[in-house]
Amino acid sequence: MTPWKRRTGLAILLLSLCVYSIARASDAQLQAVIDDHWAYTLSQNPVFATSQGVRDYDGQLADLSVQAMDDRKAAYQSFLKRLDDIAPDQLSANAELNHQLLRQDLRTDVAALSYPQRLMIFNRLSGWHIALASLPDRIPLTSLADYESYIARLTAFAAQNSQAIATTKEAIRQGMTQPCAALEGYDRTISGQITTQPEQSRLWAPFKTRPGAISQAQWNDLRVRARQAIGDRVMPSLRSWLAFYRSDYVPVCRKDIGARGLKQGEAFYAHRIKRYTTTDTAARQIHQIGLSEVSRIRREMRSIMDQVKFTGRFQEFQDFLRTDPRFYAKTGDELLAKTALIAKRADGELPKLFSRLPRMTYTVKPIPREVADGNVAAYYERASGDGTRAGVFRINLSQLDQRPLYELEALTLHEAVPGHHLQLALQQELEDIPNFRRFGGQTAYIEGWGLYSERLGQEMGFYEDPYSNFGRLSLEMWRACRLVVDTGIHALGWGRQRAIDFMLDNTALSETNIRAEVDRYITWPGQALAYKIGELKFRALRKLASEALQDSFDIRSFHDALLAQGALPLNILEERMRDYIRAQGGKLPERQDPSRGNAERRVERQPVGNGGERPRR
Repeated sequence: MTPWKRRTGLAILLLSLCVYSIARASDAQLQAVIDDHWAYTLSQNPVFATSQGVRDYDGQLADLSVQAMDDRKAAYQSFLKRLDDIAPDQLSANAELNHQLLRQDLRTDVAALSYPQRLMIFNRLSGWHIALASLPDRIPLTSLADYESYIARLTAFAAQNSQAIATTKEAIRQGMTQPCAALEGYDRTISGQITTQPEQSRLWAPFKTRPGAISQAQWNDLRVRARQAIGDRVMPSLRSWLAFYRSDYVPVCRKDIGARGLKQGEAFYAHRIKRYTTTDTAARQIHQIGLSEVSRIRREMRSIMDQVKFTGRFQEFQDFLRTDPRFYAKTGDELLAKTALIAKRADGELPKLFSRLPRMTYTVKPIPREVADGNVAAYYERASGDGTRAGVFRINLSQLDQRPLYELEALTLHEAVPGHHLQLALQQELEDIPNFRRFGGQTAYIEGWGLYSERLGQEMGFYEDPYSNFGRLSLEMWRACRLVVDTGIHALGWGRQRAIDFMLDNTALSETNIRAEVDRYITWPGQALAYKIGELKFRALRKLASEALQDSFDIRSFHDALLAQGALPLNILEERMRDYIRAQGGKLPERQDPSRGNAERRVERQPVGNGGERPRR
């Protein structure tokens, strides 16, 4: 080897070592930010911290004051500045992705806390009192320390309630109130928790059976203190909130239902679209996508009507489905048993579509009766991060004549498996991603996956009954209608009744469910857009992979790749799946101009801004 070649080789080696050293130093710098941010996240969410096995904040509840919001915004801005001091091109590939995702989360957190709408701290489905009702299900309750922490949190509710009422007073002062039309019956979520005796409260449930790790003497003392906390702290606070809500809030609730009627309303709604869809798609374009999907699904529904030989009009078929007793359970136990059977059947079909399954299990439980009326048909609660509590698929057992059995298969596949439980449990079990990704994620991905999972039921042996298949289409139509209704309400000036009528005309959902859903969209702008936008992306990616790979396309491998990195923004997900297709030997077509093609394809190619945010589930 000549001296020149030796010097060149040495220079290349030194340069490589230098680049490697810079990358390691930058990765370490980023990891410090990630660790500090996660520690801060836990400090701001004490109950979540306990569920993750971090006991530093036991006995505490989240601070709901305006000052706490200001402090959080400043903290997020500080983390952003630290991220901006790290050059992404000096990071390793995995670290660069983490940098991009954390920066995106933080930018949206800052934006969310910059709008006056931040003062609206409850909506149709949420509130600090509703969070309190679910507290026994969100924390471990096996040891003496667990019970001590639980009682301390019951006691702390009085201070949190005072903070929340003070923040709501400021919301009233600034005109940031929820619309009157969507609040009908909301006071029952408060009054339903108020009891004359502590033992009648749902919060007393953990004290009915003594854990073996606690002595009888300790148990007796805990029960005395729990009675005092519930009777002397929680119940007076709930009564105070109920009185304030009825006498001070309801008289000044907003008559206009759309976000655009609020201060900075149009900008706020654009922010919410970006947050929940991880796209820059405009409201009017989403509205048109929804109308297109509604038309397509309507044609498929009509074919099922022909299959069952129904000769009447579409609305008459809907009325038949809404009123015939055969389609409704007679008791809550019957509905719960049918749900559990579907879930168990789905468990057995998963290996056909996935080679990686989560270790964590899930269970099926009713939505608590105190908050069931006016609530959604079902929802999923994530398993705890420390592995001590399984995931929970909650089913609504109230108003049974409004809970059709023909929708139960699709609903179960969405909320349990292969939907939310499978995806979120696998995500929490990923060992090579940071905690903010393991326990966070993007709503468009999470809810898009849930809706995509409903369609997978066709490959799992479900929907053999045509009415059940119509129920699947009805739920898909429901999500397509969301694109139309949410944008109609918040961007195009629709009224509540117009939104209700549109869904009555196009879905087989009961009127009770539709009213609850529309009120949800009114008080939670943008969130409902995530489902269909995300599902369209998953379907487009599957079509792309199957056409590129043809005979070598493996559905299990494809699904494993989709789930491998957790819930990603849609454009990053697409790039990852394109890499997967190329690695499998597939040849991808040239990308088309995003201004061409149908609405579904335009959504697929929409760029993602820096506003994606962790969803609140």
